[in-house]
Amino acid sequence: MAVLAHPDDESLGVGGTLAKYASEGVDVFLLTATRGDGGRYRGHRAGEDAHPGAAALAEIRERELRAAAQVLGIREVALLDYLDQQLDRADPRQAVAAIAGHLRRIRPDIVLTFGPDGAYGHPDHVAISQFTTAATVAAADPALAGDGAPHAVRKLYYIAWPEATWSAYQAAFRRLVSLVDDVERQAVPWPEWAITTAIDTRQFWPTVWQAISCHESQVAAYEKLRDLPAAHHEMLWGSQSFYRVFSTVNGGRARESDLFEGIER
Repeated sequence: MAVLAHPDDESLGVGGTLAKYASEGVDVFLLTATRGDGGRYRGHRAGEDAHPGAAALAEIRERELRAAAQVLGIREVALLDYLDQQLDRADPRQAVAAIAGHLRRIRPDIVLTFGPDGAYGHPDHVAISQFTTAATVAAADPALAGDGAPHAVRKLYYIAWPEATWSAYQAAFRRLVSLVDDVERQAVPWPEWAITTAIDTRQFWPTVWQAISCHESQVAAYEKLRDLPAAHHEMLWGSQSFYRVFSTVNGGRARESDLFEGIER
């Protein structure tokens, strides 16, 4: 189960991993916190004539999200209905309880989310990392009220991109920064030694690109990708790296090549 902030995070962030495991018969679920209503529409900012408005954009981006999920082989998409760019101002108790409720309902072995840095400091990414991490603890606590029996996630992973991945990504897009409280935040690659898990997703980069292409409202941000050679696409989507936050089934310094290491399938 991937727990992420916006439509397109699933494709750009972990699309190869989701597609790989779905192709192997794993039940793959996606929980997205917002509908991306605060974003641009084909490069146009909110308030500009060509922008359809937040409510319409939310509907457009949800349709795109569901189309991309179908391409990736995701079994179910659920949304938390938070407003885009305001997730860090959500009530933490409510957000954690909502995510924990989905964990108890779906009962996943493995959960994926953003790292505490939010990839490049995006407040929504940071917030979903914090809420999801707390929710994995809360879901297992019998004292937490709500529907569903307690459920203990067996492994939690953070997205952890190394220098090579960030270099390829920013060469294809742009330098990714987030301006928060007048402070510029930017991507900080994870050191190679901290990466616990690297998944070979080379076979699935065409699927990832097809899923990304479903997010047509964001096409201006992806325009450069259309002209990239296949080798660059493979560099972008051909390997996905993670940090194993906790595991109740394995450990040690050896780098994993399978999220399900230690779990029988």
